[in-house]
Formats: sequence, C-alpha cells, structure tokens
Amino acid sequence: MDRFRNYDIAFVGLKPGKHDFNYEINQQFFDLFETEHEFFNPNINVNVLLDKHTTFLEFYIDIAGTVQLICDISNDAFSENVQNDLKILVKFGEEYDDSNEDVITINRKDSDFNIAHLIYETVVLSIPMKKVSPAVQENEEYQNLLDKYSPKIKEEEKPIDPRWEALKKLKDNN
Repeated sequence: MDRFRNYDIAFVGLKPGKHDFNYEINQQFFDLFETEHEFFNPNINVNVLLDKHTTFLEFYIDIAGTVQLICDISNDAFSENVQNDLKILVKFGEEYDDSNEDVITINRKDSDFNIAHLIYETVVLSIPMKKVSPAVQENEEYQNLLDKYSPKIKEEEKPIDPRWEALKKLKDNN
C-alpha cells in the first residue's frame, strides 16, 4: 500500500471548474517522508484548490499553521507561525516530467495526482532560515551579547584614483 495514498486527488470524475480539498497535517504526515526536519509538532491546515480545465489542471496550495522550532541562539523551543502558497500547473503528456518548477507533466492515462510532495515542499520552504525565538528578540541581555560578539563590518576608505579626481573637477567646473 502506498503510504501517500491519502493525498491522491482523483480528477477524472470531476467536472471542469474549481474544486476544494482540505487537509490537516501533523507529525505523522512528515514521518511518511522518512527524513529529518528542522521543526517538530507541526499543526498545519492545507487548502488545495484544483481548477480543472479540459487540457490541464491548476493546483493552488495554501498552508497556514504552527510548528515548533529550536532557537539558533538560546536553544529554547518556540512556536512559529508558518504560511505559504504554491501554484502548480499540471499538463498531460507521454511521461512524468517535473524538471520545470512551475509545470509538471503527467501521463495522459493517469486518473489521479498525488500532492503529498507539493504540500511537503510548501511547508519546508515556509520555515525561516534564521530561527530566533521572540524571547531572544525582546531580551536586552541577549541583544547585548549579540552586539558584542557579532562580526563588525569595517568600511575601509580606498584611495581615489587621481584620474577620476581630475575628471570630477572638470565636471564640477561646468
């Protein structure tokens, strides 16, 4: 049995037009992928809008919810709101092809389309690269430590080429 079967959308029996599908995903969904994640305890609502046309399908995937993250600075767990959307065009062809990030080609004999990987990508891409707890952002002690130990950017004055300086004088005289 395919572990992603619950995320198949059978489009063959659907009339042309818009169709809504809703999912609530949690840790069990992400465990299906058997990979490590930078978050835990996800509680995410997924709204999928399928706009079926006669020759292609359009999927609009919206996610909104919360995940638990570990702060990069304090190592404390905190809750982060996540929100993201994705638009994918699915067209029919001879064989499966997902080389284009916005267009997926599936076999014209297929009767359903699995959206589990699209949901997964949409959630993972909504996780911030820099994970800083709100408690750290509001804490002056942490901010002082960050200021003290953060690398300082020094702006060095470069000597100006004398030729440019001469041209600048000509420009200023006019």
